[in-house]
Amino acid sequence: MDNNAYYRPQIHIPPVVKNLLIINVLVFLTQNLLPAGLEDWFYQTFALSFPVGLKTLYQTVSYMFMHANFSHLFFNMFALWMFGRIVEYDLGSKRFLIYYLVCGVGAAVIQLGVNYAEIASLVAQGYTHLPRFTTVGASGAVFGLLLAYGMLHPNNVVMLMFPPIALKAKWFVVIYGVLELMGGVASSGSNVAHFAHLGGMLFGFLLLRYWKKKNQIWY
Repeated sequence: MDNNAYYRPQIHIPPVVKNLLIINVLVFLTQNLLPAGLEDWFYQTFALSFPVGLKTLYQTVSYMFMHANFSHLFFNMFALWMFGRIVEYDLGSKRFLIYYLVCGVGAAVIQLGVNYAEIASLVAQGYTHLPRFTTVGASGAVFGLLLAYGMLHPNNVVMLMFPPIALKAKWFVVIYGVLELMGGVASSGSNVAHFAHLGGMLFGFLLLRYWKKKNQIWY
């Protein structure tokens, strides 16, 4: 076995992950360097806004390259780097990009469904001043990557930072999924799109199962 080849996925950043990192950083810089009026236009134009019509369907993709603040960007990009490079080597660059985008769009679809349910509930209660929902961030796609890593490498050990304990990847994914579900149910009105995260995992799971059924991937 070529030892250098064996360790290559741990050292090098594969092309799709590298380009996703660059695009997300460039979009974040654009958001923050634009004059105030243009910054507002940029956000309103490319963030995922409820409802999405045919003319703004592109928002189901564009929103995942935008972030609310530096910490939002940093943690998403750290997870993309940490898990995405392994998953890209597993799936191949083309399939990885498809997977990433499907998870992100799937997260948007679920989030829009949650927004619709919230609006319907407010209307039923007689509210006339309805909130405007906007969503940004790569979190839905990143949660899809977490799921893929857990399914493709279930027994790999993941070291958590807080608390500092080691878990097998399969349990890491299960615990994270349960926490997101609990967060989504318990935190009505939260700024965290818990159900979008679950949507990314759900669409990722379905796509991986589809590819496995077609004998295009093995795990």
